[in-house]
Amino acid sequence: MFLRTFGWSFGVTVLGLAFAAYFWGWEGFAVVAILSVLEVSLSFDNAVVNAGVLKKMNDFWQKIFLTVGVLIAVFGMRLLFPVAIVSITAQKSPLDAVRIALDEPKKYEQLVTDAHPSIAAFGGMFLLMIFLEFVFGEREHTWLSWIEKPLSRFAGADGAAVCVSLIALLIAAVTLAPSAAQHGGAHVDRSAAVMLAGIAGLITYLVVSGFSGHFENKLAEEERAQRRDEEPKRGGEQPGAMKLAGQAAFFTFLYLEVLDASFSFDGVIGAFAITNHIFWMALGLGIGAMYVRSLTVYLVRQGTLDDYVYLEHGAHYAIGALAVILLVTVKWHIHEVITGLIGVGIIAASFWSSVRRDRELGG
Repeated sequence: MFLRTFGWSFGVTVLGLAFAAYFWGWEGFAVVAILSVLEVSLSFDNAVVNAGVLKKMNDFWQKIFLTVGVLIAVFGMRLLFPVAIVSITAQKSPLDAVRIALDEPKKYEQLVTDAHPSIAAFGGMFLLMIFLEFVFGEREHTWLSWIEKPLSRFAGADGAAVCVSLIALLIAAVTLAPSAAQHGGAHVDRSAAVMLAGIAGLITYLVVSGFSGHFENKLAEEERAQRRDEEPKRGGEQPGAMKLAGQAAFFTFLYLEVLDASFSFDGVIGAFAITNHIFWMALGLGIGAMYVRSLTVYLVRQGTLDDYVYLEHGAHYAIGALAVILLVTVKWHIHEVITGLIGVGIIAASFWSSVRRDRELGG
């Protein structure tokens, strides 16, 4: 199971590092290896949350997530996304943006860094909505009950998560964006850009998750109807749960891709602390993304989220922390190591709580 799930990741790692060593020498090899580790460390919580969604999808769409999804993650977010950001913010053609990335790496880094407030607002709002929808919902198990039980009372309140998110965005735009940090230490007013990007992130979440939820509900209705028809034939035996397919799975797949994109923002920006070389960045972060995808599938196939019931809680709290960190970085830089340690620490705490719970129930 382990080798079958991670086989492609191991293969891509070997080929990627060999490619880096052949074309760029040991320096390229080392930088690509470091970026791979950076991506995995920053995205472990992403894998846990993805697993909670992916387990609802059928085998076909799980394979699509691991193949087509990886191509989107590697070439879309790790290579084309920074180029697109430069193209949009600097009002240059994509070809000019690529030329700047290849011929003027310092200027390329500056342009991407200057666009960070907008990137952080978009990703921060998308992730904040995921966290708030989780803590405002009702569930069988609660980890931090003193937080989750009071907030679950808002489960039936339409728009509660949107309202809180907009308040957070307004605070960031009013207090942080007016003196947003720029490349070289300068400060400029980014209030309008942060507001627009944050609203775009909120709309993206509502559209993608809304379509996904709509088709998932339709599938659930079909499942209930099928069970009613099959119960007399099966003597009351309950059939297995249906997996998401068709339109429901497609929009869930889109949701996962946008989620991955939001998680990758800090990795892409953080990579500039290590290198300005876009191909080293794409290769290193791409290898890391491959491991995150494989880990997601492994968690699903092993049923890890069912065995450790608080793990998904920890991942969502890590998402909430990352959302806050992204909004804070509109003005202040927070080192990627701190971001990674916070996420890993929260997930580790939820894992240990799950182990203790299992021991108490077993004892």
